[in-house]
Amino acid sequence: MTLFDRMRARPGWRWRGGFVLCGALAALLFACATYTVLVGIGVWGTNQPSAWAFAIVNFVFWIGIGHAGTFISAILYLAEQPWRAPLSRIAETMTLFALVQAALFPILHLGRPWFAYWLAPYPQTMGVWPQVKSPLPWDAAAIATYFVVSTLFWYLGMLPDLAALRDRATTPRRQRIFGLMAMGWRGTSRTWRTWKATYLLLASIATPLVISVHSIVAMDFAVGLTPAWHSTLLPVVFVVGAVLSGFAMVLVLVIPIRAGFRLQDVITERHLDGVAKLLLVASSFIAYGYISEAFATWYSGDAAERHVLFHAATPVTFVIALVGNALVPQLLWSRRVRRSPRLLFAIGLVVVIAMWCERFALIVGALLRDQLPAAWGNYTPTWVDLGILAGTFGFFGLLYLAFLRLLPFVPVSELRQQREAA
Repeated sequence: MTLFDRMRARPGWRWRGGFVLCGALAALLFACATYTVLVGIGVWGTNQPSAWAFAIVNFVFWIGIGHAGTFISAILYLAEQPWRAPLSRIAETMTLFALVQAALFPILHLGRPWFAYWLAPYPQTMGVWPQVKSPLPWDAAAIATYFVVSTLFWYLGMLPDLAALRDRATTPRRQRIFGLMAMGWRGTSRTWRTWKATYLLLASIATPLVISVHSIVAMDFAVGLTPAWHSTLLPVVFVVGAVLSGFAMVLVLVIPIRAGFRLQDVITERHLDGVAKLLLVASSFIAYGYISEAFATWYSGDAAERHVLFHAATPVTFVIALVGNALVPQLLWSRRVRRSPRLLFAIGLVVVIAMWCERFALIVGALLRDQLPAAWGNYTPTWVDLGILAGTFGFFGLLYLAFLRLLPFVPVSELRQQREAA
């Protein structure tokens, strides 16, 4: 059985059950979003001073999840790391679907999402332009740029495999669909030269986006005067944290796909070991960032900063973030752990949860304890907040499961070229 045949095999009960579960959660997301639009964002737990709460926590979290896709595909491609090939498309697709989830929250959080087009700098006669001092146009520009470049990079890499599916199609309908998607690919030497040059160009463009996009998201906070936000270290911590959560999500996705489609000979323990090493490096940087932040806060003498770090940052979310992001990944120093799919899946899941908790502790914790004690407050998420959070995971899973059934999720042409070269 060829690799194409294994990817096109009939779905089993695990895929069907996961699809039904994710579909139900996605329906919950749309129901909660509709309820929010009809009634208003007052149905959320947002208040003063926690006016951002879950909306921005989830936005930053999903933006971060998408970073490892570009890192594995673009940066490792430029570094000529051949072990990235079997994982590249799985990671690239993760980037696209994570950006879809992230784009929901700035729109919903506007309060009047039907005016979301005001964020775009389009020419019009009323002379109303986006407020460039607001972080919202920054987020819109970051998401749009990242999504367009990532989509082009993802689709260009898939062209040879779409052409192969066109040539292997057994029905005229499939042949027409894949033929249209392959855009006339013929596999000539000239076509391959053009493809490689374009792919290299897009990889070079996508690489700076790993740093720039999440730095823009970090600057959303750094421009304010809220304690623990206005720090020059924040963009660096955000970028490293995004890469860490992205690698963790790659493990959470790759390991079940590897087992479900019996791809142990394609995605080997060596590939899992490579992702685990990068996860360990990102975790070490995060641990250093936590230490540097604590020292800078103590050394600054700012009473509000100290209070946020040493008092408001003691709840469960901060402890989970510290343990899950900085301590648990240290198990990856062991080669036996790096080669164990079950342990890697568990570690990746812990890091994903811990990274969401870190965003919650940073955003909500800092807002609840600002410089004015009279304005201190508490925050409790409502059922709509929790429903939207669970629904984004369901919507992400629904899109990903559909992708696994409709398109080739392993770059067969690139793997074939590597084997021929070897």
